[in-house]
This record gives sequence, structure tokens and C-alpha cells, in this order.
Amino acid sequence: MADPTGREAVAAVWRIESARIVGALARYTGDFGLAEDLAQEALAEALVTWPRDGVPRNRAGWLLTVGRRRAIDLYRRRSALDDRYAALAHDLDEGGDAPDGGILWDPDQIDDDVLALMFTSCHPVLSREARVALTLRVVGGLTSDEIAQAFLVPTATVQARITRAKKTLGAARVPFAVPPAAERAERLGSVLSVIYLIFTEGSSASSGEALIRLDLASEAQRLARVLARLMPDEPEVNGLLALLELTAARFPARIGPGGEPVLLEHQDRRRWDRPAIVRGRAALARARRAGRGLGAFGLQAAIAECHALAPSVGATDWERIVLIYEALGRLAPSPVVELNRAVAVSMARGPAAALPIVDGLSDALPSSHLLPSVRGELLTRLGRTGEARAELVRAVGLCGNDRERTLLEKKIAALDQDFRATAP
Repeated sequence: MADPTGREAVAAVWRIESARIVGALARYTGDFGLAEDLAQEALAEALVTWPRDGVPRNRAGWLLTVGRRRAIDLYRRRSALDDRYAALAHDLDEGGDAPDGGILWDPDQIDDDVLALMFTSCHPVLSREARVALTLRVVGGLTSDEIAQAFLVPTATVQARITRAKKTLGAARVPFAVPPAAERAERLGSVLSVIYLIFTEGSSASSGEALIRLDLASEAQRLARVLARLMPDEPEVNGLLALLELTAARFPARIGPGGEPVLLEHQDRRRWDRPAIVRGRAALARARRAGRGLGAFGLQAAIAECHALAPSVGATDWERIVLIYEALGRLAPSPVVELNRAVAVSMARGPAAALPIVDGLSDALPSSHLLPSVRGELLTRLGRTGEARAELVRAVGLCGNDRERTLLEKKIAALDQDFRATAP
């Protein structure tokens, strides 16, 4: 009798074990692109077989066995009965012939497999978009449709990015391996940046109706936790995990009943996720204990910790946040860091002290709504209503997110109402 839960079982094991399956196949075949294709073929076979014949006891082992068999069949078809084929066949025989009982995970290889998978999918030879798509596909276990929905692009675009990425890795002869220590620091930065990019798009969606994309943000948190388990002594890995946990802790209070954004000063801090704050602070403590100083992600996590510990906006240690932003600006200078520093300065020392910082960024963020939005807020606080309105109107024109745009429009309406109330 067919098992009605077969398809659900396939989806569940794929989301949990896909990275290990692809990683193991890549280690056995030595070909990252082929491994991902073999894993997808095994997944397709499971979608047909499990609902019909029942769910196997060792689900991940079943998928890995099928993938390895497909690899052997491929080498047979290529008439390449070389040492690699012999080794693969021997391994399969050692594991047993039945997919349900055969393959056990190698405890000495699993961590290396997943870590190598992360480093390979985030290799600097790939474009940023390709790294994101490939990481979500092979490490996160998301389908092309899910990735396309997450970033609001056509599925065909995602599929093309993944296909080009695999071809690029093959053409560049990128080995499937954790890079040597001399290269690891540079390559690790790429891995961390991709995870952060995924989380950033999830925590503040650049377009669409939703302010927060919990699916993307949660997937980035999961990837960061996996990486922290695999590299527990890397301070910047823990710094990134701390940043993601502490930022996500505020999600429950960032959205109102109708899906509208709730600004920091109006958030009910009782709704913040306290266990997430505890986890974030623990990760930040591990980063600090490494004794090498905090990196860019660690410093951002330290800022998030200041917010997490404060009982209100007014009681926040804004001077400390200003100092941390200054350190961050020296370590990882960017217009966005300067803009955030300006916001902190306005809270610590008043809008007049912050406005020159914002004015100095006038050419740095030409297509972002953030700069005119912050400038409009500062001008409002300074009583320069006409200029503030013009900046907020410009921000509305640049804002791609429906919820944020509505919030800006409400600010403009409030300015107009105040102007009418005070007009002679």
C-alpha cells in the first residue's frame, strides 16, 4: 500500500540532510557539479518510490546509495572503468546492496564534507548572485522555485545562475575541499558574506509586500549555526551568528497587526525573543574569548547587544554605539556604516550633530531610499519641515518595499497635517 506521507518524508530529509548528501557525493566523485546533479536525481527517484513503496528506515542512506549508483552507471556508460569506478563500486559493495540498509555516514568525514560544500559554493570565482543561489540550493536544500520566490526573480534565472556556477567551478577546476589554512581566511569571508546577504534580504526585504522574509532569514540563521558548529573557534563565525540571533530577536516586535513596520522607539520590547538574545550573547562571548578582537560582524553584533540590553530607546547607551560604529568604519568602511553612525550620533548628541555626516554621503548612495529617509527624519527633528518633506518624497520614489513606502507616506502625511495645523 502506498505511503501517503512519502512526499513529505522526502522533503523533510532533503532539507535536513541535503548538504551532507551532496558533500559526500562530491567527495566520492571529485566533481561538485556532478554531485549536485546526482543528488537531484536521487531526490527525483525518491519522490516516485517512497510514496509507492514506503519510506525507508535510513532515508539519507537511501538517497546517498542511489546517488552513488547513478555515478557508477555514468562511469560505466562512459566506459571509464578506472580506479575511481573501482573505488566507488567497492564502497557500494562494502555498504551493502539494499538502499535501506547500506550507507552509514562516516563520522570522520561529515563535518569536512559540509564545510567543503560551503567553501565551494561560495568560491570567489563566482559572482555574488551565483554564490547565493548555489549556497541556498546545495547547502540550504532549497529548490529553484523557492530561491526564485525568495528573491523575486524568475525560476529560469535561478536555474541559469546555478548552471553557470557549476560550469564555472568545473572550468576553473575548483577542488571540492576545505581550503588550506593559508587561503581559509580569505575564503571564509566569502562564505560569511553570502550568509549575511541572505539574512539581510530576509530581515529587510528590498522589494515586495512583506517587510521581513522569515524563510530567508531563518535559512541564513540555520547556515550560520551549521558553520559555527563546524568552525567553533573562529571569532568572526561566532560574530556573524551573534549578529543574526540578536537581530532576529527583534522580529516579533518589528511588525504590527496589519503587517506594517514598527519603528524601534515604538516596539514592545516584551515581545523580543529572549532565548534568541541569550543565544546571540553567548555567541558574541565566544567571539570575544578568542582574544583576536572582534571583526566587522562581531562589532555589528556588539551594537545589536547594546539594543538588546537597553530597556528603552532613551536608556540605550548611544555613545557606546557611536564608538563601535567608528571602529566598524575603520575596519570595514562603507556609506551604510556611516549612515548608521549618523543615526547613532543624532540619538547621542542631537540631529544637528548628525546632519553634516549625512550631507557628506549625498553622492555615496544615489539609488538608496535610506539616505533621504534618514535626512528627512533629521530635518523633521530640526523643524525644517519643507526640506524634510522633500527628502521623504524622494525616499518614497526610491523605496522598493511596499510596507516601508507606506510608512514613509504616513510620515509625509503627518508633516502636512502639522503644517496645516500651524498655518495662519
